[in-house]
Amino acid sequence: MTSKEKVQNAVNHKEGKIPLDFGSTCVTGIHVSVIEKLREYYGLENRPVKVVEVIQMIGYIEDDLKAALKVDTVDLWGPFAAYGYKNENWKEWTTTWGQTVLVGENFTVENDEKGNAYIYAQGDTNFPPAGVMPSSSFFFEHITRQEEIDDDNLNFMDNTEEFGLVSDSLVDYFKQEAKKLDNSTKYIGGMVGGAPLGDAALVPGPMLKQPKGIRDLEEWYMSMVARPEYIHQIFEYQMDIAIKNHEKVYNAVGNVFDMMYVCGADFGTQSSTLYSPATFRELYLPYYKKINDWIHKNTSWKTFKHCCGAIDPLLPMFIEAGFDIINPVQWTASGMDRKMLKEKYGKHLVFWGGGVDTQSTLPFKKPEDVRREVLETCEIFGRGGGYVFNPIHNIVAKTPIENVVAMVNALHEFNGD
Repeated sequence: MTSKEKVQNAVNHKEGKIPLDFGSTCVTGIHVSVIEKLREYYGLENRPVKVVEVIQMIGYIEDDLKAALKVDTVDLWGPFAAYGYKNENWKEWTTTWGQTVLVGENFTVENDEKGNAYIYAQGDTNFPPAGVMPSSSFFFEHITRQEEIDDDNLNFMDNTEEFGLVSDSLVDYFKQEAKKLDNSTKYIGGMVGGAPLGDAALVPGPMLKQPKGIRDLEEWYMSMVARPEYIHQIFEYQMDIAIKNHEKVYNAVGNVFDMMYVCGADFGTQSSTLYSPATFRELYLPYYKKINDWIHKNTSWKTFKHCCGAIDPLLPMFIEAGFDIINPVQWTASGMDRKMLKEKYGKHLVFWGGGVDTQSTLPFKKPEDVRREVLETCEIFGRGGGYVFNPIHNIVAKTPIENVVAMVNALHEFNGD
């Protein structure tokens, strides 16, 4: 059975070995610093890691490391980074913690006297910086650039400036990358973009030089109640663009994708939902459903929804909206017991993640604790299929390599590999 067949088996809820994903999406990856150490651990060539998702400093997992880890997936994303430059014509950059990594040629930062690194949208220093990596940090934080809000003259198009139809050159990019994956034995995860629907990572407009509209997150969340019609206008537009973009890319590359990352908006905290189920049903569900309906009617792609937190009250509506896959399966949040999730939703949703707790167990406990938790999770989620292994969200900086290896080894132990 190939890697592709193994994942297809799992997402079709068939019993079998549990597949492993690292890097098929921007929320199932590994921090660049950990990738560097994994390459060293497995005796692979020492070379700088490419930063493919700059906010979280997620690194590209090359084929030799995927082979060492026995990863079953591969990515096919667009070329643009979150701060608006392209991941191309790579150059070296030394991070605030001293690691040399590779970034796109228009990645532009300036350091202040304290060592904080400020990053500029599209590499343009004529505008205020869009994000900052504090000297003690391992990732970028957005800088809020909120203009004064005039409620009498709000124009929803200001909040959609960054979402437009994919260009012909971008379609050509997908064609070229798809050709490289002809006859791939890996399960291919895609990200075309255009359907974030309130994703907190994108609301501030990090890719824009001078974002307009509602860009402050606190103001955005209040707008769910204070400006619902404005939100409807934004989501209606984004939905329409998303469908057109997926259609345009599909017409170019067909079913080369096995799975499509649709949206990464979070609706939960550690202890509760961010919005009431009624708010989700009113503002979000109709637009998600139309996007998923188009994908399922016209393609063979499975649809992937990332959503952290205590979201049990929303999961029935995720199913109603047509999502096939839920990630990161944060069973450590309130009301998200693993057995309960599997029993209530395991026939309707593929759980993609949840393999080990990345907030406590993986970074702070011992390898034997990691092994025990992985085996427990695989036993619960793997029964009857419908499970793809990945930890609860990306592996973050400073995670002990011996724990990462213990996690991977435990999965292969469970599979009998």
